Amino acid sequence: MRKSALHWLGHSFVIVVAALASACATDAAVNPVDVTTTARAGTGVRDESAGNRLPDLSACPQLAAPVGSTLVLQAFGVGVQIYHWNGASWGVAVPSATLYADAGQHGVVADHFAGPTWQSNSGGTVVGTVANRCTPDPASIPWLSLTAVPNGAGIFEKVTFIQRLHTVGGNPPATAGTVIGQEAKVPYTADYLFYDVR
Repeated sequence: MRKSALHWLGHSFVIVVAALASACATDAAVNPVDVTTTARAGTGVRDESAGNRLPDLSACPQLAAPVGSTLVLQAFGVGVQIYHWNGASWGVAVPSATLYADAGQHGVVADHFAGPTWQSNSGGTVVGTVANRCTPDPASIPWLSLTAVPNGAGIFEKVTFIQRLHTVGGNPPATAGTVIGQEAKVPYTADYLFYDVR
């Protein structure tokens, strides 16, 4: 039984990776579990039926996607938060990251930069506006929910809600800068989830 389950899991993983690679190459809509994943009213409850994996937001319920949202893409971001010393503080961070199809950094999906903006491989973009924040780990940048406006065709074409979750690192330096304009690039990782809200 266990051997059969592991075989099925391995086969499913190959299909998902192949689907992601194909979708990323053509910039088509990506659904990593090949099943529509819909946010439900029970905030913080994982929906793992049929392979769906909605995030556990029991610590940050204010970040939940609106009821009825469809998960379009989940990606893993690796990059830096860029800070500039203004004489009193490190100011607001600007992201510079690459989004991958998985945490193993396989299959580049998009770039993430100031705005905050995400640009897919084909050039379509989505720009977010922070709606809510939550800081489950003070040693890392906050988790966020963002309303979003897409522009252009591709994987972000219908995205109107984004979550940044499971952040590691990215906080501003603990020590003051020495010169106004001094730049600090602080490494971070995060999961990014993109939703179509209908």
